[in-house]
Amino acid sequence: MASETIINSVCEFLEKFPPFDILPSEELTKLAHETTLQYFEKDEVIIEQGQKPFLHFFVIKKGSVRVEKIQQENKILMERSDEGDLFGLRAYLAKDTYLATVTASEGTLVYQIPTAPFRELMGKYPEVTLFFASDFASDISQHSSSMSKGKESNEMSSTLRQPLTLAQSDALEINDETHEVISVSPDDKIWKAAEIMTQHNIGSLPIVDKDGKPVGIITDSDFRRKVVSSEETMKHSSVSRIMSSPVMTVDKHKSIAEMTLIMISHQISHFCVTEDGTPDSKLIGMVSQRDLVLAQGNDPSNLAKAILRTQNLDKLKVIRDKAEMLISNYLHRDVSVPYISNIITYINDLLIQKAVEITQKKLKKQGEEIPKQAFCWMSLGSEGRKEQLLRTDQDSALIFEDPPAEDLEKVKAYFLKLGEGITEVMVHCGFVRCPADMMGSNPKWCQPVSGWKSYFSEWILEPTNQNLLNTNIFFDFRPVYGEYNLAEELKSHVFAEIEKSPKFINFLAKSALENPPPLSFFRNFVVEKSGEHKDRFDIKSRAMMPLTDAARVLTYDMKINSFESTSERFKAIGSMDENLKDVADSCAISYELLMKYRARNGLRNKDSGRYTDPTALNKLERQMLRNIFGTIQKLQKILEVRYQLAFLR
Repeated sequence: MASETIINSVCEFLEKFPPFDILPSEELTKLAHETTLQYFEKDEVIIEQGQKPFLHFFVIKKGSVRVEKIQQENKILMERSDEGDLFGLRAYLAKDTYLATVTASEGTLVYQIPTAPFRELMGKYPEVTLFFASDFASDISQHSSSMSKGKESNEMSSTLRQPLTLAQSDALEINDETHEVISVSPDDKIWKAAEIMTQHNIGSLPIVDKDGKPVGIITDSDFRRKVVSSEETMKHSSVSRIMSSPVMTVDKHKSIAEMTLIMISHQISHFCVTEDGTPDSKLIGMVSQRDLVLAQGNDPSNLAKAILRTQNLDKLKVIRDKAEMLISNYLHRDVSVPYISNIITYINDLLIQKAVEITQKKLKKQGEEIPKQAFCWMSLGSEGRKEQLLRTDQDSALIFEDPPAEDLEKVKAYFLKLGEGITEVMVHCGFVRCPADMMGSNPKWCQPVSGWKSYFSEWILEPTNQNLLNTNIFFDFRPVYGEYNLAEELKSHVFAEIEKSPKFINFLAKSALENPPPLSFFRNFVVEKSGEHKDRFDIKSRAMMPLTDAARVLTYDMKINSFESTSERFKAIGSMDENLKDVADSCAISYELLMKYRARNGLRNKDSGRYTDPTALNKLERQMLRNIFGTIQKLQKILEVRYQLAFLR
């Protein structure tokens, strides 16, 4: 029997980390009584790929491990885990062998927690189950395919784990009175089932007997794995030959959490809903893994449809809140940053478009006369570069066609009201106003085409410090709503003006070097000296801005006429100049890693993620930042030589 001191020590450690922080103290104490401590030497194998699961899983108390999958005699690093990370549970719950090998990266202490009592806790506390849902729902091979593209994203994998927030009472809507379930009988031919699935565009089909009771399920994968590719088989073989049977059944009152647990523990992706929850009653519906994802609101197409359907501001905010959960789940599964940023940009753009639509209707209802002039709402800064994963302050601008001189004030007055309305809707959805008021609701940044051209001409032809600051902000404009050709016309004007004043790029490059990388970062932390963020490291200004500034310089110098992200800009730069390819590729990867780290930091601290506590960085994150600072230094030296900045006065 472990002493009370040891039990308290185990509890104090586990309660700091999810999902144990969800458990009541009495449950955690019971679990601690059955927990043992084990030490593994450096390079000692803890779990072997293909091995049957132990009756316990592991939580790292001190040290670190590497998770590797062997594919075709090659070792692929899947993840690095350290203090507080949990591993070795999935195989037990899925009744499967371990899908990867886990090895101690250094001398490592782990808690061994018995799986049987913990599984009982998962049944009692659905929030614990949902913590694991996104991991177990996706096959580890999918994870490895994305990771094999570059180890860099593994290197910064943190201990952040965010459980899905669903109430135990949340249930799927299954209306057995109005919804007719599509099904076939066991004697129907395979070709008929295939025809029905194609006709209704569904990936699975329940098989029912003459009384409507479920006896099996067939899915797309059954056709791929079990059907012999011949016309004879399709014509004459019955569905019963390839269906999965018996079926798992539930009643329609099961919560989403309970359904998720069933899928996890039985390693299935579909089950049937019956009148009383048993196979001996009539089928009334079928639930797939995708249905549960959709019900949780964590599907981008579902969020997009919800934005398009609603006119309610409160609902729009809820939808954008769900997008934050989507980001969390994607980051937890190490989905690539370009994919995440494209999805979130699409959702943000839809929100802006909906804000325009709502405001236009409101102004029309108020009797405002709509001008004939076309307009375009543009995003600036990180949103203009398609990089705003978490909600930060708004940066926007409005450009409209030049009206007759006598109508300018009236037309501008309407577009200012439109800009203010759009800004207010976005504030309601969680995007705060820009502290510097660089928004389309500001008269200065709500201008006709001629006004904007005049601004950019002045900034380029007279590169003062303030004008260079303006170009750094406004050069990253991107059209989001309205007549995109207005933004494209403005972009063409910028290139034409740079052509007239080639020295401008040199001044822009010089301003990009004003924020050198903090190479002493790991001995003397470069932190904020005072104010609200005292003793915090500014990841945006110290690491991200040097990359965005340099990419902007090269993009406009090389006349890359597109609206792209920083990493996309670097990839384009590398493809156009062979001499820059290596450093540009490194910069693209570095920026994606920084975006991922900042988003994780923001989700953890419930803020923009800009400021981080240096003492909270683990050694992998420290190494990542050190490598990135080295890359920035190389890039800035290239700019200095390329644009002869030592001679610029």
